[in-house]
Amino acid sequence: MEAGGLADSLLSGACVLFTLGMFSTGLSDLKHMRMTRSVDSVQFLPFLTTDVNNLSWLSYGALKGNWTLITVNAVGAVLQTLYILVYLHYCHRKRAVLLQTTTLLAVLVLGFAYFWLLVPDPEMRLQHLGLFCSVFTISMYLSPLADLTKVIRTKSTQRLSFSLTIATLLTSASWTLYGFRLKDPYIVVPNLPGILTSFIRFWLFWKYSPGGRQELSASTNL
Repeated sequence: MEAGGLADSLLSGACVLFTLGMFSTGLSDLKHMRMTRSVDSVQFLPFLTTDVNNLSWLSYGALKGNWTLITVNAVGAVLQTLYILVYLHYCHRKRAVLLQTTTLLAVLVLGFAYFWLLVPDPEMRLQHLGLFCSVFTISMYLSPLADLTKVIRTKSTQRLSFSLTIATLLTSASWTLYGFRLKDPYIVVPNLPGILTSFIRFWLFWKYSPGGRQELSASTNL
């Protein structure tokens, strides 16, 4: 195998491994819901937005013919749908949850109808869909900034997950490198905020968490 092909395979494998690892962090919420038979302290919106994001990138990957994108987002969509179904099962306020789900799915369906029916040129369709996926992913990465301001205000990192921060950094970095290899700005650009927000979270752990400095030192020595 040539060096370029080997690098592509390694980057592709890293993207799959790290992304599925990040998606699997939701399994702890799934376990919590099943054990407590409630959705207390579990947020629904991240499941829903991630599912829509996965379905969007799955369409982009299918249109581009990229099996790394297809594999990651197909598995991700299945996992997020599972989280949503379990949340709905144990949630008492089903009406509000169903309203959020219906609204986002309607937006997704309208978007797909636009891309597939009103944009006949495949290359133009790929660009429009890539732009949509990029904007949606960037909004997902930037949405937790409100939580980061609360961390600074309260000087407590209780709202943050250290393992998820590591998973997000590895995932964003691998996809950024993979996007550079493919010369695909729609993959590169939306993952840069993920790297930035991850480093901000590391800094917050170091500054405000009682054991944050020890955790960061231990992680860098692995």
